Amino acid sequence: MLKRLSFLCAALLALAACSNNNDNASTAPQPAPAPAATAPAAQPPAAATAAAPATPAAASTTAQAPTPAPAPATPFVDDGKWVDGKNYVRIEPAQPKLTNTDKVEVVEVFSYGCPACNQFHPVMNKLVQELPADAVVAYLPASFMPQENWPMLQRAYLTAQALGVADKANDAMYDAVWKSNELSAMSPSGRGLKPASALPTLDEAAKVYAKFGADPKEFVAVANSFTINTKVKRADELVKAYGVEGTPTLIVNGKYRLDRGTAGGDEQLIELVKWLVSKEAAGK
Repeated sequence: MLKRLSFLCAALLALAACSNNNDNASTAPQPAPAPAATAPAAQPPAAATAAAPATPAAASTTAQAPTPAPAPATPFVDDGKWVDGKNYVRIEPAQPKLTNTDKVEVVEVFSYGCPACNQFHPVMNKLVQELPADAVVAYLPASFMPQENWPMLQRAYLTAQALGVADKANDAMYDAVWKSNELSAMSPSGRGLKPASALPTLDEAAKVYAKFGADPKEFVAVANSFTINTKVKRADELVKAYGVEGTPTLIVNGKYRLDRGTAGGDEQLIELVKWLVSKEAAGK
């Protein structure tokens, strides 16, 4: 068992995955790349999804980069390199997909408030570009760290998805937490977390999404709607069913779970995901 990580687990060079922890510890917002590791996750609200190709750059921008052509599909070959139970875990029994698609689905379980997810963001963008046309990417925002405001960020993401602005604002939301700090859960001094009463609100998140076309009043109204409540509940159930213990975690077709640690690094993770996609496409 991996030990539980502190508030911003990836702030230390040796750690890169966020997990459930109630410690009110401080952290640095810009950790250096490192392999991810999972840790036990709790079950407070964990968020729903958004099938949204991320932009190729990690920095925030209002301009959409041209969508690259899908990478060609590769034949499935099992040469013994990737081992079930070591590099990835087969989810038993297999769980429902996040999206309604006939394609092979790759889901990133993440939170904008997770430093490891912020660090992993460029890697995820690269993975999106390298997946073949028979694969689709979706996003499942987790919210199992309420002390770090993940439930609000989860609800904001699902609302933006419903309003059609989640994709365009993806980079900007990471920036709002980790660069401008307007949505940060850290205290202004940089030591510890803000009290619950001072955490950024949906109204403040709406201001970020307003830059991409969302009406702030409509945003808040939709965020508190029955529809979003239902999406949150379904997401909580999926996070639990997928066995997610930390973020970022990837789920392939509701059948396989992996992260940077199990894969052995970022490049290995990309290679492994593409291998699992080809495995699913081949019906193996």
